[in-house]
Order: sequence, then C-alpha cells, then structure tokens
Amino acid sequence: MGSDPTDCGLVQRIEQRYYGFMERDATEVLREALALSPEVRAALIDSLIGSLDQEADAAAEESWREEINRRLHQIDSRAVDLIPWEEAHRRLRTRLER
Repeated sequence: MGSDPTDCGLVQRIEQRYYGFMERDATEVLREALALSPEVRAALIDSLIGSLDQEADAAAEESWREEINRRLHQIDSRAVDLIPWEEAHRRLRTRLER
C-alpha cells in the first residue's frame, strides 16, 4: 500500500465510477488533486466542502459563535482544567469500549 493514490489505481477507479457524470475537465482536476500532498488535499477538500455550504443557518452560526466565545472565556478565566490530547483520547476510548 503506497501513500501515493495515483499508484494504487484510485484515479482509474474514480474515473470509471464517475465517467459520464463528470466533465473531462473535472476528471483532469481530480487526477491533479490526487497528486497533491495530503496537507494540500485536506485544505482543498475543506474549501470544496465550504463551497457547498452556501446557505448557512444564521441562527446556528450565531449559536456556535456564542458557544466558542463561552468556552474561550472559561479557558481564559481558568474556570476549566485543560487536559492534553493524549489524555482526552484515552478517556474517549475508555468510554467507547464500555
């Protein structure tokens, strides 16, 4: 299993699956995108998904903004104890394994 998606036939399988649904230009864009580094592909994916979310719920956006600000205030005021990711990950695994 190589880390290069173009070496494992992924592009060919995607082309076969979507042939007829995608314009030829889109297939070429996909081939080029799959050749990018994982970090660049992740950023590209984020941008593409964001472009689909054109109709954001304004009330939901405001609620998330308030929640983020509330949590930041808790952190800044030291009202909550922060734990390292490794500890949080361990706790989550323990809960899921019950």
